Amino acid sequence: MTIGFSSRAAASARALCVTGVLVLGPAASAAPVGADPGPAGGARVTPPRPALLYRSGTQVRPHPGAPGVPDVSALSWLVADADTGDVLAASNAHRRLPPASTLKTLFALTVLPVLPGGVRHRVTETELAGIGAGSSLVGVAEGQSYQVSDLWRGVFLHSGNDAVHVLAALNGGWRTTAARMQDKARSLGALDTRVLSPDGYDAPGQVSSAYDLAVFGRAGLRNPDFARYCATVEARFPARDGGTYGIVNTNRLLSGTDGVEPYPGLIGIKNGYTSNAGNTLVAAARRGDRTLVVTVLNPRSGGGLAVYEEARELLDWGFGAAGRVDPVGSLDALRARPRPGPGPQATPVATTAPTAPAVAVADDGSGWSKAAVIAGAAALGGAAVALVLRFEARRRVGRRPAGGDGGSR
Repeated sequence: MTIGFSSRAAASARALCVTGVLVLGPAASAAPVGADPGPAGGARVTPPRPALLYRSGTQVRPHPGAPGVPDVSALSWLVADADTGDVLAASNAHRRLPPASTLKTLFALTVLPVLPGGVRHRVTETELAGIGAGSSLVGVAEGQSYQVSDLWRGVFLHSGNDAVHVLAALNGGWRTTAARMQDKARSLGALDTRVLSPDGYDAPGQVSSAYDLAVFGRAGLRNPDFARYCATVEARFPARDGGTYGIVNTNRLLSGTDGVEPYPGLIGIKNGYTSNAGNTLVAAARRGDRTLVVTVLNPRSGGGLAVYEEARELLDWGFGAAGRVDPVGSLDALRARPRPGPGPQATPVATTAPTAPAVAVADDGSGWSKAAVIAGAAALGGAAVALVLRFEARRRVGRRPAGGDGGSR
């Protein structure tokens, strides 16, 4: 049996449904369907400013009296607060350039978590195959047994491509490691980086940027193993005869070698050089309660040690300018984040009526969540329909002829 509504009953049901939404939905507003709900409490999110870091040339937003940015020759550079991620100043931050061995920062971020330092491994001939001509080598030997921690010191202190090849083999192979590094870069919001050779050896199309390398360096400082290795000045490395020999960190701002004065408070991170990339450096230093990270790529004047002196100037400027400039960007800006949800108490509500109008409901802090408002409105609407059905049925029963079923089949 089917029961039809009279026009008066249908109108009554519609009115009661709408009333339910209006009564239970004091927060029902004109927010567009599908828009981000924003932070709890209904606060609006200010749209981000245009990305200054994608512009060419030096970007800085100084307050009156802030020190002037030093005139450095690097093709690209960046200074950022390692704690907040605020970029204090930069020049051509997203320019894609060969990174040389600074790409080992991404290698370490990717592989360190899966290769504990205490594991011992005997190196095979296959693991040392394919090392590029002219590569920096720490002296890893076929048939020799090493702890993984030895190999990591070879990577961080001596930039040993031989150590990288062995660790990559333990991580699943050269191509697998490159793919995992690429995934790691994307997850950190480092979108300028293309990984082809995990050790940073020149490969056509392999690039990174001052921005991305600062992202890697900052992330590395949050890993205790990474932070410890990159801050190590000297270590002993296993020799073929069963003894050891000394290795010194090639980051001259840390070790103070080759006539470069060590930078006060320096805590690593990684330097690099190839004929294609020139000299590259990611460094971090701490002064008081502030830690800065700086990237310098390919200085165009001053010789092979200019990368350290330009980094020194930029660090000095950054410590002097902190709190006296507005950020020009953030190292977190491109990191993938989940879209904000309606709150921990909210439950998604599915609607099955394709013709029902969409109602946008926002939480205004009154205690009514979106789900509660919708569910309450639906409950009142359902009750209204039930009452109308009962009323309509009783009215029809009063008009039913004796001995028959007044409905149609």
